Amino acid sequence: MGKMNISNDKMLGLFAEMVLDESIRKYKEQHLYKEIDLALAKGDEETFLTLTTELKSLYALGK
Repeated sequence: MGKMNISNDKMLGLFAEMVLDESIRKYKEQHLYKEIDLALAKGDEETFLTLTTELKSLYALGK
């Protein structure tokens, strides 16, 4: 029965890590969208391009 508990613990740990990773990715995505909106409102093209590149990278890592 000890092996079963270790396996379950590892699976739960992996699941928790996946949930945490997804939460962090969503937070970063939301933050980037807010910053992109601010850059657009200010007319800051350089910041806009930097942030959209970062957002594209975040999407590429998620796939």
